[in-house]
Amino acid sequence: MEIIERFSTWLNDIVWGGIPIGGEEIPIIAIALLGTGIFLTLRLAFVQLRHFGHGVAVTTGKYDDPDEPGDVSHFQALTTALSATVGIGNIAGVAIAIHWGGPGALFWMWVTAFLGMATKFTEVTLAQHYRQVDFPDRDPSRWEGSVSGGPMYYIERGLGPNWKWMAVLFATLLGITAFFTGNAIQANTVSDIVSTEFGVAAWVTGLITSAVVAAVILGGITRIGRVTSILAPLMAAIYVLGALYVIIVNIEQLIPSIGLIFTEAFNPTAGIAGTGVGAFLTTLMYGVRRGLFSNEAGQGSAPIAHAAAKTDEPVSEGVVALLEPFIDTIVICTMTAMVIIMTGVWDDRVPTEIGLGSGDISYYAEMEDGRFRSVSAPDEIVVRQGTPEVLNEGPQLSWHEVPVADFYVDAERTQPFSGVIRPEQGVAVADDGTSYPILYGEAVETGAPLTALGFQRGLPGQWGNYVVLLSVLLFAVSTAISWSYYGDRCANYLLGPKAVLPYKIVFVIMHFVGAVLPLTVIWDMGDIFLGIVIFPNLIALLMLSPVVAGLMKSYFERRPWLENAEVHKRVVAEKRARKGHRPE
Repeated sequence: MEIIERFSTWLNDIVWGGIPIGGEEIPIIAIALLGTGIFLTLRLAFVQLRHFGHGVAVTTGKYDDPDEPGDVSHFQALTTALSATVGIGNIAGVAIAIHWGGPGALFWMWVTAFLGMATKFTEVTLAQHYRQVDFPDRDPSRWEGSVSGGPMYYIERGLGPNWKWMAVLFATLLGITAFFTGNAIQANTVSDIVSTEFGVAAWVTGLITSAVVAAVILGGITRIGRVTSILAPLMAAIYVLGALYVIIVNIEQLIPSIGLIFTEAFNPTAGIAGTGVGAFLTTLMYGVRRGLFSNEAGQGSAPIAHAAAKTDEPVSEGVVALLEPFIDTIVICTMTAMVIIMTGVWDDRVPTEIGLGSGDISYYAEMEDGRFRSVSAPDEIVVRQGTPEVLNEGPQLSWHEVPVADFYVDAERTQPFSGVIRPEQGVAVADDGTSYPILYGEAVETGAPLTALGFQRGLPGQWGNYVVLLSVLLFAVSTAISWSYYGDRCANYLLGPKAVLPYKIVFVIMHFVGAVLPLTVIWDMGDIFLGIVIFPNLIALLMLSPVVAGLMKSYFERRPWLENAEVHKRVVAEKRARKGHRPE
C-alpha cells in the first residue's frame, strides 16, 4: 500500500505541477481551465449571463418535442448530468478545499464555476452537434440507448480524421477516470462516513452500494434518466434546506464569513492542513481543483449525458448545461462552505480515535517559515505524558495532514500516554510494555466527516448526522450511476456495443474496491486522471469555438423554440384529451 501511495503522490505532483511565473509556481491545470473559461466567456460574449434565463425556460420542458431524436428529455439530461456533478465533491470536496486552502478556496471555486458555465455550454453544444444517432426508430426500452456523444465524437468529427488519435486517447482516459472520480471516490466517502458514524466495516458498505448501483446501471440510460430525475431534485432539496437552516440560525456570522472568504482568497493567513501563512497558491490550487472536481466543466464528462437529450437544436441543450456549474458550485458548494465556516468547525480540533495503522495518518515536519512539509515515517516517536518529543523540523504524527499535539490511552482523554509510537508496526508501546493499536487525541477532520461536523453543530439533535449521511448516500450513488453511463459510452466508442456490459461489470467491481481503499490514495488517483483527461477536451473546445459561435448566432436569430412551444402545447392537450376519454 505504501508503494501505491508514493507512486500516486509522485504522479499527482507531475499532473498538478506548475510552471514558474513571477517567481511563483502556478498550476498548469489552473492556467488551462481558467484560460479556456476566460477565452470562451469572451468569445461567446458572456453567454452564461445573457442566456441563463433561456436555459431555465428550456429546462422546464415548455419547449420539449417528444418526436425529436434522443433518449431523454432536457430535464432528465440535466438531472443525469447533475447527478454526476452534484455529488461527493459538494460534501467532501468543499471540505477538503477548505481543509487545505482555508476559506479563501471557496472564492476560487466560484471563479471556476462562473467561467465553467461558458465551458460547459461549449462542450455540450458540440456534443449535440456531432453526436451519433444509432437507432432513430428503436424500441424505447432498449437498454443500450439510441445516441452516443461527447468529446470523442466532436474531436473526431469536428477536427477531422487526423485527430482520431486524440479522440481515442480521451475516451480511454475518461473511461478510466470514471472508475475513480465518478465511482471509487463516491464509494470511499460513503464507507468513510458510515464507518465514522456507525462503525460499519467498509466492505459491508461497499457491498451494499455496489448492489444498488448495479441494479440501476444495467437498465441503461433510460432507467438511469428515470432514477436520476427523482434522485437529483430530492437530494438537492434535502441538503440545501438543511444548510439554509444552519445559515439562518447562525445569521450573525454570515457577513463576517463572506468577508473571510474574500480576504483569505488573496491573502491567506492559515490553512489548517499546515499550509502556513501566505500560501496563496495552495488556496488557489485547491479551490480550482475541487471546483473542477465538483462541476466537471472542461472535463468532457457531462456532454456525454447531454448528448442523449431529445432535441435537434444543439444550442438548446447547451443553455441547459450552463446551469450545471451554477447549481452545483455557486449554490450547493457554497451552502457546504458556509456551514463549515459559519459553525467554526473548519479549524477546530475535535476528540478523535487515532488508529495507528490507519490510512489517515501521515507525517509532517514544521519548517522555519511556519509551513509544514510531508516527510517519511520515523522509526519511532517518543511520547512523554501525552506530548511527543519533537526536535527542530522533526517528523510529527499527523491525522488528516495536521500534527496531533497530545495522545491519550482512553477515549475520555484523562490518561496521557507515555512510551514509544512505532509507525511501521502501527502500535504504541507504553513504558510498562502495554501495546496500544489505538490512541486518542484532538485532531482535525476533513472530507465528509468535517461537513457532517458542521451540520451536527448547526442542526438540533441528531438531524445534522441524518442530513449529511442521507445526502452522502444519495449523492454518491447517483453520481456513480451517472458516471457509469459516461464510461460505457467511452467503451462503446472504443470497442463497440459488446464492450458495454463488461465495462459495467468492472465498474461495479471498482465501486467495491473504492470503498475499502484509503481515502488519500483514492482521491489522488482520481485527481491524476481528472487532470490528464481535460487537455484533449480543452484543445478541441478552443479549436471548435467558431462552430459554437456560429450555432449560437443562428439559434437565437431563428428562435426555433417558439415553434417547439406550440408543438409541446399540442402534445400536452392531446394527452389530456386521451386521459379525459379513458374508459372508467
